[in-house]
Amino acid sequence: MTNSLKAEQAMQLILTIFALYYQPVHFAWWQWIFLFLAPDLSMVGYLVNTSLGAIMYNIAHHKFLAGAIIIAGFIYSIPIILLAGLLLWAHSSFDRMMGYGLKYNDSFNHTHLGMIGKKPTVEFN
Repeated sequence: MTNSLKAEQAMQLILTIFALYYQPVHFAWWQWIFLFLAPDLSMVGYLVNTSLGAIMYNIAHHKFLAGAIIIAGFIYSIPIILLAGLLLWAHSSFDRMMGYGLKYNDSFNHTHLGMIGKKPTVEFN
């Protein structure tokens, strides 16, 4: 993944953190960490198979869903819904900044941003 794409995701993460700071729902600092990492619970689908895992992961990490939740929370003035959308957007931006994209159903390592994980080593005999 190029540095410009990482920078774009980093800026989205920073903007979302600023928005989270100014929203009306407040938690202790340790609760923020749990809430920020909560979308990764969707990986439980990989315990069944890669197809279900990819579907669950992609739903929980899709920015369209995060944007729709943010808009709904804003329009209907429901702070907890707005918070959920902002946290989902921040988490998805962080994941993409780190190189973790939406998953294909053949492997956890196969993402829309390319392959992740260890590079295969070449052995010479």
